[in-house]
Amino acid sequence: MGGEAIKLEHITKIYKLYNRNRDRLKDSLGLTKKKCYTEHYALRDVSMEVREGEMVGIIGVNGSGKSTILKIITGVLSPSGGTMQINGRISALLELGAGFNMEYTGLENVYLNGTMMGFSEEEIKARLPEILEFADIGEFINQPVKTYSSGMFVRLAFAVAINIDPEILIVDEALAVGDVFFQAKCYHKFEEFKKMGKTILFVSHDLTSIAKYCDRVILLNKGVKLAEGSPKDMVNMYKKLLVHQLDEETLEDVSGKSSIGEHTENGKAWKDHFEVNPTILDYGEKQAEIVDFAIVDQYGQFSSIIEKGSVCQVKAKVHFHSRVANPIFTITIRNKQGTDITGTNTMFERVETGIVEAGEDRIVTYRQRIDLQGGDYLISLGCTGYVGDEFKVYHRLYDLVGMTVLSDKDTVGFYDMNSEITVEKV
Repeated sequence: MGGEAIKLEHITKIYKLYNRNRDRLKDSLGLTKKKCYTEHYALRDVSMEVREGEMVGIIGVNGSGKSTILKIITGVLSPSGGTMQINGRISALLELGAGFNMEYTGLENVYLNGTMMGFSEEEIKARLPEILEFADIGEFINQPVKTYSSGMFVRLAFAVAINIDPEILIVDEALAVGDVFFQAKCYHKFEEFKKMGKTILFVSHDLTSIAKYCDRVILLNKGVKLAEGSPKDMVNMYKKLLVHQLDEETLEDVSGKSSIGEHTENGKAWKDHFEVNPTILDYGEKQAEIVDFAIVDQYGQFSSIIEKGSVCQVKAKVHFHSRVANPIFTITIRNKQGTDITGTNTMFERVETGIVEAGEDRIVTYRQRIDLQGGDYLISLGCTGYVGDEFKVYHRLYDLVGMTVLSDKDTVGFYDMNSEITVEKV
């Protein structure tokens, strides 16, 4: 690693929040002696450094200060306090549309951006073939960018950002709108940049990419830097942060040994720790009802973020309103496109469930090693059964909750075969 590319010391950003517009006017004109606003700290005393040749990730929930810190580094915002040192030419890919004139054509915007970065027309012209090849938007380069799809827009913006010889590349969530093939192309470019000794600052909710590509990760929360360290350690801390934001107390035991009734009555249902799909498909005759659920990671924590190759548990609490013989408990995992990737049930697994009386509860635990490829999935839960030869759906919750699989190695297809490969010289 080389020297420091970015160094921030005690950076603070404060916004004044006014209840009324007239208070803002009075304050700006100095007509009031008392404070008529409240202070909101978007960043509070944040210090960090990024060295040349590093790829550093910044993670945190919405409102943690990620975008604010990038805007300060790129000069879009001024800090309220602290000092900053930047060594090298910055190219930034922040919000979609930043730095582009919607009325201009794609080609005119290439020249506009290059000129803003200090390049002459001849220098931009020399880089044009590489920009057009990477963007790969064809004749649309001669159309106004206001006619572009978000995917085309980000292709051109990224192509410009990486071909103007930046020493520091800053990327926000803009990549998320590109298709999977374009994203792969971008990440390959990240690897090339690192080999060239260039610096990348990467802000993303895609924890798989953070874990796979970053050398180091900084965790922000509510404008404060909580910690920095290896991607794995910071992602694990982030997972705990997600849980503790919903429940500041110590995590409850989810082994099924504790009283589920007490757990729920105290307002501490397992599902309170998760973001439940607001458009969930919920149906069934309700002789039995799924009243609670949880995903538990390898560390025994409530978490919807699971490391690939680790063993996790999906738990469901089912309350029976009627007497049911031999209920079948089911789980299905789908990808974001709605394709069923895998699933099972107590009938397939030959688990005897017996007769359940009205008013009784059952806790069902699906214990599973997760060998799915890195990405986002949806979990569905159900309780079904047979009355004679007639199939009954007591309760189904389709696409109930999301699960993110965190991976630093993906293979072909939906899941990893965990092959052992040997190569011998003969």
